[in-house]
Amino acid sequence: MVDVSQHELVPEHTVLDEADVEDVLEDYDIERTDLPKIKRKDPALPDDAEQGDVIKVERDSRTTDVAIVYRLVIE
Repeated sequence: MVDVSQHELVPEHTVLDEADVEDVLEDYDIERTDLPKIKRKDPALPDDAEQGDVIKVERDSRTTDVAIVYRLVIE
């Protein structure tokens, strides 16, 4: 079986620790539940991602070298 998360077109997904999550939420003045969602079964997620975790997704961008977005893991 192919590991989709390792494909060159899949952006890097990283589980944030709680201190980093708090910084992101404070920077954007939002609650955790305000973040866009990503399902736990998404094959791009790291194996250690659990429901309630916040994921940092780093995509290549033409206008800014790297575009960073955050997602909340849901069931």
